[in-house]
Amino acid sequence: MEMRCYRKILHISYKDHVTNEEVRAKIQQAIGPHEDLLTIVKRRKLQWYGHVSRSSGLAKTILQGTVKGRRRQGGQRKRWEDNIREWTGLEFGKSQRAVENREKWRRLVAKSSVVPERPSRLRD
Repeated sequence: MEMRCYRKILHISYKDHVTNEEVRAKIQQAIGPHEDLLTIVKRRKLQWYGHVSRSSGLAKTILQGTVKGRRRQGGQRKRWEDNIREWTGLEFGKSQRAVENREKWRRLVAKSSVVPERPSRLRD
């Protein structure tokens, strides 16, 4: 999705055979330093999780999965809890306690939302 948007902004077709690395370099020149889309999504999702976890409304009830009912038949789907555990390294109960301290949670969000650098491909 991100690359499709970059290509559309720069008017580059996939038929032009321009590599993703070249597109990233051109977008860097065009708009300057920016965050990757995945970084923005992770950061906002973690921030929203902290916001909802500190509240006491319906969103918190749904997020914690305490609504009665069954899941649909089929394979296991990734849940919010799975993303939080993967990105922060905290179990669900520990993350619930961590969000209570806003400053600590903000530092954890900043550290956890960073996306590792993409490895550059070597051409032979």
